[in-house]
Amino acid sequence: MSIQTSIATPAIQQQYQQIRALTEAICRPLEPEDTVVQPIVDVSPPKWHMAHTTWFFETFVLTPYLSGYELYHPRYSFLFNSYYNAVGSRVQRHQRSTLTRPPLRDIYAYRQHVDEHVYQLLQQIRDEELAELLPVLQLGLQHEQQHQELLVTDIKYILSTNPLLPVYQPASQETDARGSTEARFLEVPGGSYTIGYQGDGFCFDNELGVHEVRIEDFQIMNRLVTNREYLEFMEDGGYKDFRHWLDEGLAMVRAQSLEAPLYWLKQENEWYRFSLHGLEKVRPEAPVSHISFYEADAYANWAGKRLLTEFEWEAASQVYPPQSGNFTDSQLLEPLPADPAKDGLQQLYGDLWEWTYSAYHPYPGFTKAPGAIGEYNGKFMINQMVLRGGSCATSGSHIRTTYRNFFHPDKRWQFTGIRLANK
Repeated sequence: MSIQTSIATPAIQQQYQQIRALTEAICRPLEPEDTVVQPIVDVSPPKWHMAHTTWFFETFVLTPYLSGYELYHPRYSFLFNSYYNAVGSRVQRHQRSTLTRPPLRDIYAYRQHVDEHVYQLLQQIRDEELAELLPVLQLGLQHEQQHQELLVTDIKYILSTNPLLPVYQPASQETDARGSTEARFLEVPGGSYTIGYQGDGFCFDNELGVHEVRIEDFQIMNRLVTNREYLEFMEDGGYKDFRHWLDEGLAMVRAQSLEAPLYWLKQENEWYRFSLHGLEKVRPEAPVSHISFYEADAYANWAGKRLLTEFEWEAASQVYPPQSGNFTDSQLLEPLPADPAKDGLQQLYGDLWEWTYSAYHPYPGFTKAPGAIGEYNGKFMINQMVLRGGSCATSGSHIRTTYRNFFHPDKRWQFTGIRLANK
């Protein structure tokens, strides 16, 4: 069935405008010098993020679909391709900080140029071509939302390495407004659960391959683990006691002399943490964040509990459907404490990505798309762990209960946290 351009185009254009504008809004508080910094290989310079997301639309939308379109710059594909081997050679990931040129003003001009041509394409494309274009355009928008989340987390890491510990934005009083919420465990009945995306909207290919899984009865913690609870683990020698740790995790802790989550700093016998609001005292009832999988698993072992599998997490979301969450839309950019006035399962959406004890593998029947788009997810399905639920850096329109995020188990710079299951 043909998609009517007169109906579809205004809504698509509005979505495109809103998502593209948010990227620039996230970067607006930065100084130009901030946008070229790359302290570690996991972090990309903000200027690169802005250019790469623009290159994506130019490469996969404008070049194949807008007749007569000429590249903005013949070398930008080499500079701003991320990992698409099918598209050609590129600047390697660890060298992105060498791109002092083109200057930031040229990147904004590049974004404007591509946006204008996308609007031109949407206004003149025929109905039958629009039906073919829409999935690619939607992938580009979802891709940009992923990079918006990376922008928030990368900016935080970049600013944390500056001795001045600069403030990205002032703190909101809402982050201090909640008290303690008692930890309770809620029942999730065993049985057969359908896993994977079944709707009519957008999803990534790694969510496809709908299948049934058998899950035993289990209990899920009603909220995320707090800083206060994690401090008890630390003060009990948790980082030094080998009994709690996977061997690789213990090796990481010893090699890096870790004794606390990322961004924590002890001053005059009191713990502080760096946030996008600057250096603050650790808030006891806020969820502990910037935790590796190894730390999450060690804490669970110390507490006599365990992490959920990704299938248990998705089953719990079917029994206790998440209603809302603290996403980047709130502009808080920090996880909030659970609300003691609420019952049931809290913080399943937003606040922090939740580590699961599930390796990132394909679902049954998974197939890669042809061409460069097929490189989006499939080639990363090894040596990584699945996270669920989104974070305070995720856009609310981007998340689903079937969404599968994935990182290597040592990574801590993302907004990651801990939810427990009873053994």
